[in-house]
Amino acid sequence: MKVVGISGSVIGSKTKIAMEYVMKQVHEQYPDAATNMLDLNGLSLVFSDGRNYMEYEGDTKFVAETIMSADVLIIGTPTFQASIPGVLKNVFDLLPVNAFLDKVVGVVATAGSPKHFLMTEQQLKPILAYMKATIVSSYVFVEEQDYHRKQIINDDVLFRLNRLVEDTAETFKAMEIVRKSKEDAYGF
Repeated sequence: MKVVGISGSVIGSKTKIAMEYVMKQVHEQYPDAATNMLDLNGLSLVFSDGRNYMEYEGDTKFVAETIMSADVLIIGTPTFQASIPGVLKNVFDLLPVNAFLDKVVGVVATAGSPKHFLMTEQQLKPILAYMKATIVSSYVFVEEQDYHRKQIINDDVLFRLNRLVEDTAETFKAMEIVRKSKEDAYGF
């Protein structure tokens, strides 16, 4: 299982903190999994211009190819203006329409207040569904109050992040069984 985490912002630290915790849990719970963390804050991405993702260069090509080679994605996104950040939307725009076909995607959303908890349902999940992702139904929403001194201090949030890792991995395993069953049905 190849797991790619995405910290989908170029500003702030809360999403990155949550995603570092998630990727640490992936590594601890599934030591055989190949993991990679894409922190968009440390990368220089060009705007999507409709080219094939393999035609880009530098960080843009690296991000697109890393995502396309993943079996599992765990996407961390802050909430900006009641939506996902433009840099994360640009990453989606760099990829083909069916980029997430046969990929399992889990989501961690961060926000300053509980007012935007539905952003994931109304903004992010429709994009992921359009791109053919198998979306883990429960996501984790982390608020400003759940952090102290650059650490998550809410035990319930930590429990839900651990559960997200488990649910994402179990969904991947189930999808592998379904995929194998479909392939075996062809008989050649």
